[in-house]
Amino acid sequence: MGADITEIIARSDDGRSFSVANASGSHVVAGSLVIAAGDGVRQLALVEARSESEPPTLRGRLLGELVEGRLDARSSLAFERARIEPADLDTLDVLHRTTGALLEVGTALTQPGGPARLLPHRFNRHTFWCGQSGSGKTYALGVVLEQVLAHTALPIVIFDPNSDFVRLGELNPDAIGPTAEALAQRDVRVLRPNVEGAEPLRARFMTMPIASKAAVLQLDPVADRDEFNSLIHLRDLLKSTEIAGITPALHESGDPAHHRLALRLENLGVLDWEVWAGARTTATEVIDERPDATVLDLGGFSSPEQHLVVALSVLDELWERREERRPVLLVIDEAHNLASPTLDSALAVAVRERLIQIAAEGRKFGLWLLLSTQRPSKVHPGIISQCDNLALMKMSSPIDLAELGTYFGYAPAELIARSPWFRQGEALFAGSFAPAPTLVKMQARLTPEGGSDVGVPLR
Repeated sequence: MGADITEIIARSDDGRSFSVANASGSHVVAGSLVIAAGDGVRQLALVEARSESEPPTLRGRLLGELVEGRLDARSSLAFERARIEPADLDTLDVLHRTTGALLEVGTALTQPGGPARLLPHRFNRHTFWCGQSGSGKTYALGVVLEQVLAHTALPIVIFDPNSDFVRLGELNPDAIGPTAEALAQRDVRVLRPNVEGAEPLRARFMTMPIASKAAVLQLDPVADRDEFNSLIHLRDLLKSTEIAGITPALHESGDPAHHRLALRLENLGVLDWEVWAGARTTATEVIDERPDATVLDLGGFSSPEQHLVVALSVLDELWERREERRPVLLVIDEAHNLASPTLDSALAVAVRERLIQIAAEGRKFGLWLLLSTQRPSKVHPGIISQCDNLALMKMSSPIDLAELGTYFGYAPAELIARSPWFRQGEALFAGSFAPAPTLVKMQARLTPEGGSDVGVPLR
């Protein structure tokens, strides 16, 4: 921004938005922070759109009045004439201090530049994180999780299908500074299915609700009414007996429905799944110990159903104990694996329905979701519609961008529209966890990324 910005004159009729009828000669772009100054009042504002009509125009939102080194977000005033001035780094610091934006995640790409920070207390809203393959989505998510882990006391549970976060408890050799020092003190538990020496990732059949047991056994209450009814009447047995001991009791009962239920257990191969804990600790028991972060490495089971068993057992347990109101951030990477509208197996549907329930009702109980995926269409709309935070990385599909604009009206359309031209590691943050919608270049991670792309071998 040059000195010519001082000649831009703005108007606000409602004290919430502003417009500039003639922005000729200026270089102000969408995403820039500016100050509207007039009649002794200075108000911080965000430019949301610039038209290239003749003359070019600007429009945006007022963020609040600047008074004695603070931003009063409750006070924004209408005006007939105010001069638009560039915001500087001191003004940005006022915005961050006033809103409580403490988590530094990168560098702002629009004026006035400087650090980009998020509000830690606003992770008590559901968050949608989206970016196509190659956008740097998983790496960037790691940057944010490091900040939450280092600077808050909010426990994190990560559903990790590709082993991307299994090294979250380690530090890179060159990691220094207060955040690195804080991360070194955090208790990070990594649970893995079949990795020698690792803490095992397990669930217990007998502690699952009856509806979830039915999902494991692919029982429909109508189509399989006899077996389903047997399941209901065997509630006490199923609550007190490990899964390996159930079939002998069913065979010995002499009841034909019990016999059919035993055959179902055997035919589905459920008894042979390595996910069952037996005498070992389950994922729900580890999470109940409240470590700072629990990473559930969901990939690596011998059959795809088993990662759904773990996810369902964890979500069921957290929902069952929701009245305890113990906050937890549930991070679901590659969320289409658990929340896709097209999943149709009994287990997958049960997991998705629980996530929809948590999205709709979990916030008041301290159950907060952060869902990361490649496309919005891959996640059930009943979940996306409940998200108050958006992190958007490179997205080339016009259909996907239009869908995001529909769900996230608080994100300026012109900033969403830039997504196809984002470089790797660039993102738009908008919603309640951002002090203002911000384009960001993500900073480097302090912990190693567990997974990475496979390179092309060269001769």
